[in-house]
This record gives sequence, C-alpha cells and structure tokens, in this order.
Amino acid sequence: MSQPHRQAVLHLYKTLLFMGRDWPQGYDLFRKRLHKVFTKNSEETDPEKIKVMIKHGEFVVKEIEALYKLKKYRTMKRRYYDESA
Repeated sequence: MSQPHRQAVLHLYKTLLFMGRDWPQGYDLFRKRLHKVFTKNSEETDPEKIKVMIKHGEFVVKEIEALYKLKKYRTMKRRYYDESA
C-alpha cells in the first residue's frame, strides 16, 4: 500500500473507532467488527480498489453520523414535546 493510501486508511480507521463509542450494541462489538473488516482487506494492493474501499468507508462514516443525529433529534423531540397533543 502506498503512503497516501496508508494515511487515508489509518485516518478512516481512527475516525470509525471514535464514532463507535456511542454504538447501540456496545463499543467492544463495534471495535471487533471494524478490526475484522480492516484485517480482511489489509492484503489489497490495487490502488483503485483501495480508493473505492476508502470512499465506501467515508460513506459509512456519514451514515453513522446521520444515525446519531437522528437518535439525538428523536430524543430531544420526545423530551420536549407532548406526543399526546
């Protein structure tokens, strides 16, 4: 793996680990699954495939952010608005 790809992969991994702290099923499960996925693809050498996997990882980060924001919105709505009205 070339150096720019290595840096991008490490940044993606660290970002996903950070985001996994609030995972509903627990951080340990998230960390184990993330590690398994990254080790499974660690032998990839084709730069184009690596770019595609990085793009997919960035998409996953955006999806996790959206899920967390939705969870926060629903909690705030439940807390401050009367649902019977």
